[in-house]
Amino acid sequence: MLILSAVIAAWVMIFIDHQIDIEIEGIFSFMFTSSADSARSVLSIISGAMIGVAGTVFSITLVALTLASSNFGSRLIRNFMYEKINQIVLGAYISSFIYCLIVLNVIKETDTTVFIPSLSVLFAIILTIINIFLLVIFIHHTAVSIQSDKVVSDIAESLSYNVKVLFPEEMGEDFEVEKEPTLPTEYYNFTYNVKSNKSGYLQYIDDNKIFDFANKNNLIVKLDCRPGDYLVQGVNIARVFSKDELEDSSLNIFKLAFITGKSRTPQQDAEFAIHQMVEIAARALSPGVNDPYTAIACIDNLTTTMCYLSKVKFPSPYRYNDNKELRLIASVLDFEGMLNAAFNQIRQFAKDSPSVVIRLMESLKVVYYYTDKDEYKMAVKMHAEMILRLAEKTFIEKNDLIDLKQRSEFIY
Repeated sequence: MLILSAVIAAWVMIFIDHQIDIEIEGIFSFMFTSSADSARSVLSIISGAMIGVAGTVFSITLVALTLASSNFGSRLIRNFMYEKINQIVLGAYISSFIYCLIVLNVIKETDTTVFIPSLSVLFAIILTIINIFLLVIFIHHTAVSIQSDKVVSDIAESLSYNVKVLFPEEMGEDFEVEKEPTLPTEYYNFTYNVKSNKSGYLQYIDDNKIFDFANKNNLIVKLDCRPGDYLVQGVNIARVFSKDELEDSSLNIFKLAFITGKSRTPQQDAEFAIHQMVEIAARALSPGVNDPYTAIACIDNLTTTMCYLSKVKFPSPYRYNDNKELRLIASVLDFEGMLNAAFNQIRQFAKDSPSVVIRLMESLKVVYYYTDKDEYKMAVKMHAEMILRLAEKTFIEKNDLIDLKQRSEFIY
C-alpha cells in the first residue's frame, strides 16, 4: 500500500510541477532547487540513503526476530511481524526510494527543454525528514519490544482479548439439560464419518454453517475435534447421524466448514495464547536461561486469565434448535482443561526453582478464593496437591517447604 501510494504521489507531484511555474524568489527561495544538477544531486542522495537505511532496518528486524525466536520461541515471530510500526517503517523507506527514482527520471535540461520538478524535490526532502523520525521511533520500539517484560505484557493483552471474545461474561440464555442427552439412534439409521482432507492444525470451524445444515436436513452432528487440534489426513473429524441416506456431495459441505493450516491461530483456539505464555515460562526455567523472574511474570498474567475464566460461563457442547431438538454436539473447552494448559507444564519445568513453585501455589490460592463454583475449586485443589507433592520430593531447604505449606492451607 505504501509503495503504491508513493507511485501515485510521484505522478501527482510531477503533474502539479508541470501545471505550476514556481518563481524562486524571496525568503522561501532556499526551499526549492534552482537547477537540474541540484535536483539530481538531492534526489540521488536521498534515494541512496533511503535504500541503505532500508537495508539496515531489515537487518535490525532480522536480529530482533532471531533474539525473540531463541529466547521466547519461534511461534512469537508472528507477534513481531504483525506489528504496524515495523511494517510502516519498512514500507516508508522503500516507498521513498521508489518516489525519488520516479521523480529523478523526469528531470530534463536540454537546449530546448528545461523541467525541474521543484515541488516534487521539496516533497522528497519532507519525506526524508519524516523518515528520520521514523528511524528513531523504530530503533526505540525494537529495543523495547524484545524485552521479556514487554513480550509477556503483549501476550497477556492478546490472551485477555481472545479469552473475552471466546468466553464473554454473559453468554445469553440457552437450553439447559439436567444430564447428558443420549442420541436417539432408533430414529437415525444412517451414520457417516466425515474425514479430514489433509494433515495440519485445525484453525477454524464454521459451526453456524454446520448447525444450519443439520437443522435443515434433520441431522445430528457430533464434532470429534476443536480448533487447535492436529489432524492427520483421513482421520475422523465429525460424525453425522441421519434418518435418510445422504449423498457424498452433502458430506462435502461439512468438509468445507473446516479450515486446516500449517500452524495454530488464535481466532477460535483459546489455548493458543496460553501456550505462548507457557512456552516463555518454560524457556525461562530451562538450565540454559535460568530466568525465574520472567516465569513468575508469566504466572502472574496467567492467574489473571484463570480468575476471569472462573467467572464466565463455558459454552455447552449440546446445541439445540428453536424446538429444543439436539442438532450439534461440539468438542468444547472447560475450566479444568484451561487450568491444565496454564499450569501443568510450568509446574513440571519449575521443579528446580522453589521461588517459581511457591508463586504457583500463591496463584492457585488466588484463583481458589476468586471462584465460587465447587467443581472449579476441586480442580484448583488438585493442582495445589500436585505442587505440594512435587515440593516434598525436590525442595532441599526445609524452610522453603514450610513456606509452601503455609500457602497451601486452603486445600485442607
